[in-house]
Amino acid sequence: MSQSISHDPTAHPDDPHYVNRMGWLRASVLGANDGIVSVGALIVGVAAANPGPDPILIAGAAGLVAGALSMAMGEYVSVSSQSDTERADIARERAALQDMPDQELHELAAIYESRGMSPGTALQAAREVSERDALGAHIRDELGLSDASSANPVQAALASAATFSIAAAVPLTAAVLAPENAVIATVLVAVLIALALLGALGAWAGGAHPARAVLRVVGGGSVALAITAGIGSLFGIAV
Repeated sequence: MSQSISHDPTAHPDDPHYVNRMGWLRASVLGANDGIVSVGALIVGVAAANPGPDPILIAGAAGLVAGALSMAMGEYVSVSSQSDTERADIARERAALQDMPDQELHELAAIYESRGMSPGTALQAAREVSERDALGAHIRDELGLSDASSANPVQAALASAATFSIAAAVPLTAAVLAPENAVIATVLVAVLIALALLGALGAWAGGAHPARAVLRVVGGGSVALAITAGIGSLFGIAV
């Protein structure tokens, strides 16, 4: 984003706002969840069809590398698109402030009035913030953009790829260490524990309730694993 509203991260040193973590936290949780579920489900599916160690190791390693690269590129492209949209909106606001400043002033006042200010107070507030930083005021109050919500493609790509790789290593390691006749059970246990820890960690980092997050993450992962195991079993029977 070419311009955004600055904030003071030391305003609440003992109780920081969790929204400031939103940029990297979303990508990190998404990457970790996808790493655990996709590679875990891949290994379970392959093991259900062929429990031999070589196919499992090859599938898991390929899934880890391909998934990390895919997550990085996907995050970079999608967040870059968001960033392009933000910049375009900011450019339009900048042009509007130059071409019709009075209309933009009253537009800002109308926003403040809709939030509970009296018409006179809203107009005065709009004048005061516009004198200091008119574009910044419109970015924040009209477009709803801030430093905390602004798109950062590189940060999102790196966070997603790193957490995917680390998380995907959990089911892969479990599969490598498990006895050949207990690969599926071992991977399932490892994946469910990892998902529970991820849900709790994500909730803690975002200041949310851990139980709800754990149930959401574990429930979704369990469904994916069950479906993949079923498909693998069908292929195994066919072979």
